[in-house]
Amino acid sequence: MGIEIQQDHFRTADYPLFKRRLQQNLTALEMVLSRPGFGLGEATIGTELEMFLVDREARPVPLGPEIARAAGSPMITPEMGAFDIELSTQAVALAGRPFSVLREQMRATVEEIRQRAAARGARVVPVSILPTFRRQDFHPATITNLPRYRALAAGLCRLRKAPFHIRIDGQEPLELMSDDPAMEAANTAFQVHLRADPDSFARVFNAAMMMTAPVLAASGNSPTFLGHRLWHETRVALFKQAGDDRPPDPETDWKRPARIGFGTGWVRDGAAELFRESVALHEPILPVCSDEDAIACATAGGVPQLHELRLHHGTVWKWNRPVYDPAGGGHLRIELRALPSGPTLDDMLANASVLLGGILALAPTVAELLPSFPFALAARNFYHAAQHGLDAELVWPSEPGAAPKGVRARDLLLSLLPRVEEALLTAGVDAREARHFLQIFEARVAKGVTGAVWQLRALDALEARKPSREEALRAMVEQYLAEIDSGKPLHAWAIPG
Repeated sequence: MGIEIQQDHFRTADYPLFKRRLQQNLTALEMVLSRPGFGLGEATIGTELEMFLVDREARPVPLGPEIARAAGSPMITPEMGAFDIELSTQAVALAGRPFSVLREQMRATVEEIRQRAAARGARVVPVSILPTFRRQDFHPATITNLPRYRALAAGLCRLRKAPFHIRIDGQEPLELMSDDPAMEAANTAFQVHLRADPDSFARVFNAAMMMTAPVLAASGNSPTFLGHRLWHETRVALFKQAGDDRPPDPETDWKRPARIGFGTGWVRDGAAELFRESVALHEPILPVCSDEDAIACATAGGVPQLHELRLHHGTVWKWNRPVYDPAGGGHLRIELRALPSGPTLDDMLANASVLLGGILALAPTVAELLPSFPFALAARNFYHAAQHGLDAELVWPSEPGAAPKGVRARDLLLSLLPRVEEALLTAGVDAREARHFLQIFEARVAKGVTGAVWQLRALDALEARKPSREEALRAMVEQYLAEIDSGKPLHAWAIPG
């Protein structure tokens, strides 16, 4: 959940005032980032996990806000969909046993949510898109009844000026229209936060942009939506289209970049340019101003809250995005948003370990690779990985100054794992810790069974025995939950049949 607000109706005059505040915030941000030593500190990581709530028939139930209120914890929050819920973890040092510590935090919080859901006749499903969704599950009342989410939905509709058009290619293509952005709520993720020093931010961020695609190829977990077989990670296509605020018929012969997307180019200097980009390219949706004079605060040596900038930036959903956090003297993070929810905690943390290790491995020399690796190729990799999973044909730098080469995602990942492990160990991750989670990831890649592949195979097997696809999808969710409860990682799951 982003920054909470207390209103969802705005005056015409609120928007230009908010835009002026954004420019002041950008100036203050650059003042703070230019300070020697600002944001320096040990590498830390944290996570956010979004999940669905379902009833005994594996249908979505709108209990997220109620369960979050009952929990009364800042670590359990509602999400845009009333049938979604999110948990957060405390940040932990990357050195040591970070993934085990995060796993225990997540396990305890998931168990609390499960118990509160069970008391209400519901269950929790960590999956990127719930396979049992039906078209009638998406309507204005789907959206959580809180000011932030009401305002987000209204703001996207105001800018769009037309119905939202969903069109996703795949084995069974899907096309439909929606008068509201409720289908944004059909997507859940496992988000990872990595603290980054301002001086090295560009290198680390660019490395993240390169490494996201291959890890996503091994992590896909949403091969269906509304009963259609689509992409291995259909969430990537659905989320972009369900919240696309650009009018379908622009007044010019060009379209501005999507509010939800991979990005527009390599970072040249640092985090400030990404914040400037989000302000320049995307209209405000939540024009709520604070009383802070950010420039005065920065001039006096303080750490400004930058409320307006953080609020606005939280409504621009790039798959990797910078985070400015004023807490504890202030620092920067990179929010890695592409990994899907599910299936198991070990699988999700294995994905995170490879993504983080890959970033750390690439960052020191990434600047030497970029001249021969255009950003368009990184974007292409991302969407190919989402569509085709481990069978995706990716393009990868061969060496500095040489043309990139095509390589299958599965082969690329297996070749990168030794560098990933070395980078984690260099960062201080315990050797047994790194090996444990990398082995889970490696076994999945070697076997060729991602969450998406498991779901598609399970659906094939169950459809042969069930009277309808709807029944097969429901049975698949039941088997999925049973396998999660077994405690085994994905590569050890059985295929129903």
